[in-house]
Amino acid sequence: MSYSVGQVAGFAGVTVRTLHHYDAIGLLVPTERSHAGHRRYADADLDRLQQILFYRELGFPLEEVAALLDDPDADPRAHLRRRHDLLTARIERLRKMAAAVEQAMEARTMGINLTPEEKFEVFGDFDPDQYQEEVQARWGDTDAYRQSRERTASYTKEDWQRIQDEADELTRRFVALMEAGEPADSEAAMDAAEEHRQGISRNHYDCGHEMHTCLGEMYVADERFTRNIDQARPGLAAYMRDAILANALRHTA
Repeated sequence: MSYSVGQVAGFAGVTVRTLHHYDAIGLLVPTERSHAGHRRYADADLDRLQQILFYRELGFPLEEVAALLDDPDADPRAHLRRRHDLLTARIERLRKMAAAVEQAMEARTMGINLTPEEKFEVFGDFDPDQYQEEVQARWGDTDAYRQSRERTASYTKEDWQRIQDEADELTRRFVALMEAGEPADSEAAMDAAEEHRQGISRNHYDCGHEMHTCLGEMYVADERFTRNIDQARPGLAAYMRDAILANALRHTA
């Protein structure tokens, strides 16, 4: 069985001109010629063409392809092993490229991507974007800010609802401790503070104890934070600050 140049071009998805060029440079010389001098390709020629196109797909210049295919020490299994190794390496490169593209996509879609209705449903009358410019001005060049933006870029309404529910439950826990007369440096209060820190690390950015104490100080230093936190119970911001500090000392002492 032999095939015309047009048939082979159709099989391989290349142009007739490409096959003519491969013949001219000796890379793929058809096994037969018709009485009229037309090229006729055998099955072995198609096998060689397949290998040529594989190496070309990987970016090998034609001179290197010829050297690989005409290596007298290489058998078909050696070619298969080489092709397998090259494919494996290319898959790894493509995986890394895909990861880089995903990161770029996240960088361009940072923030809380909710509709106004979804924001109201999750956060009530608190707008999480209200202080975005201030937050970016104060912490935009920090690793914590970048990490938080990257993590939250893909969060759905359900993710934000879960985070808000966790925060509300922790607030109720702190309030219950205050009403029960538990000191801020009690085991129960420090455990709640530790859960608060871990929630930040889990949902937003890696929050060590030192950074956590800075947050606690901000809860009482910035009246906006104090006013918002103390809505649950007067004095809650200071209580949380003290519990956070006690917990940090417990873990760093």
